[in-house]
Amino acid sequence: MPSEESYPVFNPATGTQLTTAPLCSQRQLEEAMQTASQAGATWSRNESLRRSALRDFADALEREADLLAAALTAEQGKPLGEARAEIAGGIEILRTQADLSLPVDVLAADGPIISQVGRQPCGVVAAIIPWNFPFSIAMSKLGAALLGGNTVVLKPSPFTPVTTLLAGALSRAALPAGVANFLSGGDELGAAMARHPATRAVTFTGSVSAGKEVAKAAADDLKRVVLELGGNDAAIVLPDAEPATVAADLCAIAFRNCGQICATVKRLYVHASIHDRLVEELARQATSLKVGHGTDDGVQMGPIQNQAQLQRIKALVVEAVADGAVIAAGGRAGDGPGYFYPPTVIAQATDGMRIVTEEQFGPVLPVLRYEDLDDAVRRANNSPFGLTSSVWGTDPRTLRDVAERLDAGVVNINTHDVQIPGAPFSGRRWSGIGAEGGIHGVLALTDARVLNTANRRP
Repeated sequence: MPSEESYPVFNPATGTQLTTAPLCSQRQLEEAMQTASQAGATWSRNESLRRSALRDFADALEREADLLAAALTAEQGKPLGEARAEIAGGIEILRTQADLSLPVDVLAADGPIISQVGRQPCGVVAAIIPWNFPFSIAMSKLGAALLGGNTVVLKPSPFTPVTTLLAGALSRAALPAGVANFLSGGDELGAAMARHPATRAVTFTGSVSAGKEVAKAAADDLKRVVLELGGNDAAIVLPDAEPATVAADLCAIAFRNCGQICATVKRLYVHASIHDRLVEELARQATSLKVGHGTDDGVQMGPIQNQAQLQRIKALVVEAVADGAVIAAGGRAGDGPGYFYPPTVIAQATDGMRIVTEEQFGPVLPVLRYEDLDDAVRRANNSPFGLTSSVWGTDPRTLRDVAERLDAGVVNINTHDVQIPGAPFSGRRWSGIGAEGGIHGVLALTDARVLNTANRRP
């Protein structure tokens, strides 16, 4: 059913309108929920169909990978090479999920009762997608829900609907009718999806404030919720680290996707003995990064995705400088069109600054000095977030000791923002509820089902 209304979608590299996207009406939402509910009866009972359909969908997406990557760069801003990698990664997620084994645990195999635990779908899953990785996150949520036997109503961010809607159009030839429904609209549509009586589970990636609203909307009906709400991820650099090597790695990680990654380095604690040298190296590396339109040759970092986020980043940097921080690199937006902000290194940051206590979600890396390692660990853990963290150095025993004490869902040694196929991705405290990735993501959108059979022996 065509939408009667639409809304503009902007290209962040130019600030101009790219296209329009359909604005889902209440009637269209009702139709999608009804269709998803009806499709679940057959879909939930046929695991082999689910696996083959996911593979067919992955094949259909792969045939149009270039089109999808171009759309992703146009609406999200990331360099075309990174867009291609995201498309390829999302396709691989679908294929990996299609090969997962749904667990069946035998509790009793011999005796008066034979008992086993399997999984059953929740029902209709509402999937709400953010704007930083709109394709790969959509495919992750979609694949996990569908393999588990659920049907899906999926909404991309209103900032980045194009690539996901293209994927939805490609799904029609691969997935049975009603199994996956793609809608576009604003935050009010997501809230309506979470509240809808047909929805039995909600999987959401986005901000803490929006996640809390989703949880409230789902609470009255006791719907299952999976919330990935970002992080303010700390990295600790030990005194035996080599500044030049660490700086190159940290800049590549912290400024990828213009810093718009929930699991990237956002606070850097550096031992006083190497602090100044590391800041100097970070500034040199940051300044050398080529920033520009994602389709230009050699571009390593594109624009911030939307104007509101650009204004927030600018305000955080201005406030940090007013509070005593020093800009070591970047720190000033250009005058040209688009939502560009340079890779920025902030020195002499302190724990009380908002640029340290809040998730920046942009190309800004604050550096904090420490003298005592135990104090650095305490400061790194002193956050309502707990998504990822890392420690950098050369002594294996110290690295492992610090890693064991970092309080996060994912802890890294001499690396960060690592996505291993099959690994669960989940945070602690305000970073979310539940898990995504691999079989853990499937289990999060299914319920345990115990089957007991009387063992009637002759």
